[in-house]
Amino acid sequence: MTSQRSSRLRRTSVRAANPSPALCPSPLRGVSEAVLRSVLGAALLVPAVLPMLPGQAHAQSVGESRHYSIAAGSLDKALTAFAASSGVMLSFEPSQVQGLQSAGLQGEHTVWGGFSLLLQGTGLEAQSRGPGSYVLRKGSIQSSAADAAGALPGVTVRSRRTAESEGTGSYTSIAPVTSATKLGMTLRETPQSVTVITKQRMEDQGITQMDDIFRQTTGLTFVQVGSQGTDNNAVYSRGFEVDNYQIDGVPQLSNWLTQTADMIAYDRVEVIRGANGLTNGVGSPAATINLVRKRPFADFQASVTGTVGSWDKRRVEADISIPFNDSGSVRGRVAVALQENESWVDRLKEEKRLFYGIVEADLGRNTKLSGGLEYQQHDADEGARSGLPLFFSDGTPTHFSRSSSSATNWAYSRQTQKQFFVSLDHQFDSGWAVRANFNQSRREYDDVIGYAIYQAPDRVTGAGLGVYGNKWNSAPTQRALDLYASGPFELFGRKHELVAGYNVSRTTYDAPGYGSWRVLANAVPNVFDWDGSTAAIAPFVASSMTHFSERQAGWYSTVRLKPADGLAVILGARITDWERSTRDKNYDGSASTPISQSEKGKLVPYAGLVVDVMPQWSVYGSYTGIFKPQDNMVSETEYLDPLKGKAYEVGTKASFFKERLNVSLAVFEIRQDNFAVENPTAPPLENGNQPYMAVPGTVTRGYEAEVSGELARGWQLSAGYTFSKSRDREGDALVTNVPQQQFKLFSSYRLSHVGRGLTLGGGVVYMGDAYTDRVGPSRNQRFTQPAYAVVDLMARYPFSDKLSASVNLGNAFNKTYYTSTSSTYYGAPRNVNLTVKYQF
Repeated sequence: MTSQRSSRLRRTSVRAANPSPALCPSPLRGVSEAVLRSVLGAALLVPAVLPMLPGQAHAQSVGESRHYSIAAGSLDKALTAFAASSGVMLSFEPSQVQGLQSAGLQGEHTVWGGFSLLLQGTGLEAQSRGPGSYVLRKGSIQSSAADAAGALPGVTVRSRRTAESEGTGSYTSIAPVTSATKLGMTLRETPQSVTVITKQRMEDQGITQMDDIFRQTTGLTFVQVGSQGTDNNAVYSRGFEVDNYQIDGVPQLSNWLTQTADMIAYDRVEVIRGANGLTNGVGSPAATINLVRKRPFADFQASVTGTVGSWDKRRVEADISIPFNDSGSVRGRVAVALQENESWVDRLKEEKRLFYGIVEADLGRNTKLSGGLEYQQHDADEGARSGLPLFFSDGTPTHFSRSSSSATNWAYSRQTQKQFFVSLDHQFDSGWAVRANFNQSRREYDDVIGYAIYQAPDRVTGAGLGVYGNKWNSAPTQRALDLYASGPFELFGRKHELVAGYNVSRTTYDAPGYGSWRVLANAVPNVFDWDGSTAAIAPFVASSMTHFSERQAGWYSTVRLKPADGLAVILGARITDWERSTRDKNYDGSASTPISQSEKGKLVPYAGLVVDVMPQWSVYGSYTGIFKPQDNMVSETEYLDPLKGKAYEVGTKASFFKERLNVSLAVFEIRQDNFAVENPTAPPLENGNQPYMAVPGTVTRGYEAEVSGELARGWQLSAGYTFSKSRDREGDALVTNVPQQQFKLFSSYRLSHVGRGLTLGGGVVYMGDAYTDRVGPSRNQRFTQPAYAVVDLMARYPFSDKLSASVNLGNAFNKTYYTSTSSTYYGAPRNVNLTVKYQF
């Protein structure tokens, strides 16, 4: 049996001692009750408070997309109808449009996109005069081909793509989100809980790494057991591990390497909490995380950013977008970043090398082709797979310093991710659109693992601690294709929307196996002054080769029916075929047993209902099927059966100021069978991991509240509270290593009267208590990480239109806490980063 690293090496679920049978106790205790009441109270007071706030942003955003149905005819009437539907103010002289015709406008469009199509061939273009205000003028760029044909010059509108968050200054999505159903619904229209981490939010909080996204997103919990990039780390949502990832809506290979992603290539992150098997292929009950890439602009834009910070952090970025012709119909963008840093953990050193490039071309008025490359390299020396032990050999807690490391001085990690992607979009005049996406990813890794957590040290002498050692390397490769069509249709005199598509992915890798974990007993003479050195470990020589192959394919469709004004019924289904095979070849000639799994024609249903009860408020409900293949081992030759179940969610949502402020409240329940928990009575597998067993009848219940967006001009806020509790059918608690409660908030405000405009911000992340049983030298103790709160602060000042500087202070009050309940791996102490950005 190979020791190849996989997600089954790190999954832990433990049961509570003497749990209460109640799933969701109504009386919450202590600060959690106060937090929940504050969030719910704020959400319910929003309609009353908003009219009193000064300077609300009522102007429609250029990034918002709406559905239009404007008939062909005179340009004067078409523009008047468009201005009325979009809510913008448009000024022009009657003589400018006299005698001109327009082809009309059908389907989903932004303000800029609508102007572009309405004014096509008229020689006019729209020019912004401020938020929500536009004026017509003659086109600044003329088409020689049109002139030669005797036609009027074409219009060129220089603007960002439809849904980009970059440049909006917002903490919420003002454009449709397609990750849940591909229908392109706004946050309010989507009958599931959705959080969007925008580019502005990332810049304000100094977020450059994927694990920081996990820490700051409502409803996500990042359980960090070891250094960045180690397979022991995991992300949870609603009590379950997140393993559904997408890039631009295309499902990705799920493994720990996704957690090392750098955000240089991405415009925003969309997180859909709850099951999402409709478009992702498998209906994991946790969440789907969709990373949306940056797109090029039609005009030249560039920036250079430099950051220095605690623990000798140095980072430099360059981001350039450039048109390749006068009209901007062919354009490209390149972003690069270099980073080096040490850590609050002794001896850990990291280097990152990042490149992102994309080219986009308008092949016609309604057709766009784009393609690009992404390269991310993450190297780490003396990184650890976990912290040091929680207990001494006599059973007393250890309380090591935050800088203490369990890594040996011969441990290293080399990880490289390479992606190639291409997409083709075509928009028909009828409002229908087709899209094809292809993505190929290759995630190479070469890791030598050495960390001291074997046995427990003596409390006085520090002796007795041993080291685990192993090696793993491979290059998993995935090819994924997603094809779908979407558009409006009429039935019984009303307009509805339909999406139909097919996606397929195949993942393969060959991985050498280096045998069971090696143990260097008593390798650490004294843990209190250990420098990572040990006796020489024998060279790692491969003893086997594992060939892994997984294929997943499925047809999916979603329909959004509008039987009445203010009522939407969303129905969908996916039919999935899935197969996986694992074959080991032992170099000593001994026999091995191939393992194969498959599911054919598995139906994953989806249903949702959204009812508008007031102009800004809606209520909704949704149901989703759960089907998730598992890679947890029951024995040396047997995997657990797929996880199956149902997820329900009901709630209310509201949007204000043209989608620039979103509010949501949700209650959810998840019922599952074949839930994986460690089998404490079974002997360990050959690779040293504990076998799993399937638990039927598990139930998770909880509720969430979230507010995100612009409260008043210059004031951005994102705040969310989550409560979730999982139990088996006997009432025993599950996944106790993940806090049941969390509250996350970040807000910024621009003081326009201070110089050129000073922006101040701050936030807090509150995590409830979590615990793990059967730990300690005798495996009979419980370790609890008490609830804690971490406060972050920021400030930014623009010295000119091009130059700005910002300061981010992390963990401002220097709170000490563990990031897991399995070892002494600490969260980052107080730290500071200074960033300077120059825009060309």
